[in-house]
Amino acid sequence: MADVTPQPTRRSFLGNTAQLGAGAALLGAMAVPRSVHAAGTETLKVGLVGCGGRGTGAALDALSADGQAVLVAVADTFPDRAEEALSQLRGEKSVADRVQVTPETIFTGFDGYKNVVDSCDVVLLATPPHFRPEHFAYVVDQGKHCFIEKPIAVDAPGIKSVMESSRKAKEKNIAVVSGLCWRYDHKVREVMRQLLEEKQIGDIIAIESSYNTSNLWHRGNNPKWSQMEYQIRNWLYHTWLSGDHIMEQAIHSLDKTAWLLGDASPVKATSLAGRQQRVDPMYGNVFDHFAVFYEYPTGQRVYFTCRQQDGCSARVDETVLGSNGQAEILRGEIVDRDGKRKWRFKGEQPSMYRVEHEELFASIRNGKPINNGEYMCNSTAIALMGRMAGYTGQTVTWDQVMNSTERLGPTDYAWGDVPAEVVAIPGKTALV
Repeated sequence: MADVTPQPTRRSFLGNTAQLGAGAALLGAMAVPRSVHAAGTETLKVGLVGCGGRGTGAALDALSADGQAVLVAVADTFPDRAEEALSQLRGEKSVADRVQVTPETIFTGFDGYKNVVDSCDVVLLATPPHFRPEHFAYVVDQGKHCFIEKPIAVDAPGIKSVMESSRKAKEKNIAVVSGLCWRYDHKVREVMRQLLEEKQIGDIIAIESSYNTSNLWHRGNNPKWSQMEYQIRNWLYHTWLSGDHIMEQAIHSLDKTAWLLGDASPVKATSLAGRQQRVDPMYGNVFDHFAVFYEYPTGQRVYFTCRQQDGCSARVDETVLGSNGQAEILRGEIVDRDGKRKWRFKGEQPSMYRVEHEELFASIRNGKPINNGEYMCNSTAIALMGRMAGYTGQTVTWDQVMNSTERLGPTDYAWGDVPAEVVAIPGKTALV
């Protein structure tokens, strides 16, 4: 079958244009959200943490999703990124009047996120993934609702932190919506229903999954930048910040495979991975390709590849092999064992980025907050498992992933040097 072109990402888009809610700013001293009593008409104050392309897109989607949402504060490590994001948002006529950020509510530096969280009802977390566990923990401690981009961490200690914060969020009736956006895509949801409920292809035997694409942006260097600033501005290429592209980008595909298998966790994974095009030091220490073979306790297998290399064939989709046929998830097509089409999606397909925010705000207003904590942590751990297997060249078990003590990145954030980066060498890099 022909390859599928995925929906535009937030990056390209911007270039072209659970139970009762209980956030502290919503509640005061009351026991239930004020928005319930306001019949959905009360203003919800939104704060953005991380003003890159992803964060700016999330802010636009949040404001577009709820007509009573207003953006009141933003934070970014760098002032110029905050100003760029606000300029873009103020240029969107449909939401410009609800961009109510003032010079006093623009926060910068490593601790600026706290000021944003303290001043709003709903927080959008879109910084480089390394910072997510710390930021999310503070959001939950302050009782605020949250949209949290993927992945939720870059290492096992970070995943465990987010798991604990997600548990607390459930106890406090805080809405938590994940940036694993295919879960909110109408077509993919219907394909999943056809496969998991209607059993259109019988039992799922194996899944072939791919996120093979080209290189992404690089912001260059500036002699005025410290090493810390250089790495954060080019965070995609530094494992401590991004988790490598298998976690930062290809997690979308791994999340779909997890969904197909009931959000179970694999028992082990073996990988072939490395860097062939990314030999220049500008690419930090990330790889440019992974092939990972996941084995599940049921005996089902996932055969996964991801690649960020220019000049190569692109493919982003899942082929699901069943006892009575097969399906292409993003194509939205199911065929029988003879290859004859038996079903194809024909419904409407609004932006999944918009839908995830519509459902987030609706869940807050109707007193039934969504909590995506369990699957977003599981899918992040599956991606980490693939990276660990790829970096070490070893077959890695789920217990080894979850018991890993490796914490990536510095313990103190300051404008200066950072620990020396090491490029993993399969067969020589130790499993920690």
